[in-house]
Amino acid sequence: MEHIDETALPAPQDRVATASREVDAPAGVVFELIADPARQPEWDGNDNLAGAEPGQRVTAAGDVFVMTLRKGVDRANHVVEFEEGRRIAWKPSEVGGEPFGQLWRWEVEGIRDEPRCRVTHTYDWTELTDPGRIRRALRTGPEQLRASIDRLAELARTQPQA
Repeated sequence: MEHIDETALPAPQDRVATASREVDAPAGVVFELIADPARQPEWDGNDNLAGAEPGQRVTAAGDVFVMTLRKGVDRANHVVEFEEGRRIAWKPSEVGGEPFGQLWRWEVEGIRDEPRCRVTHTYDWTELTDPGRIRRALRTGPEQLRASIDRLAELARTQPQA
């Protein structure tokens, strides 16, 4: 098993990366793209997601959706936070397994009466202990999160408005 020097890791409070920006699309349109796993590969800034079966739209905490990664592995994502139109967070695991210790959170906040919103994306790996996953976590920072928001923003601009 691979070993990581625990003293070389960031302090727990530094194991949380966040990015945020305003998006020129209504909050509901943006949230729908996030809450539907089948749409996630279209905006994934890590280029890690290959696809998801349709019909897994998240509707509540406790839901589990399955994504296939580009390397051909399936991941179960356990939804731990959910507020329709505003917030969704999940923890990935092997299918049938316990979460690895990372949390991916999306928050979408409408801006007054404008067809715009503020999107915040957070990656929290404070509970991650697997050395192989820690190496990847160390490479996931605000830049990668911002790339996902930027792609999401571009895609949201092209979606039909309700």
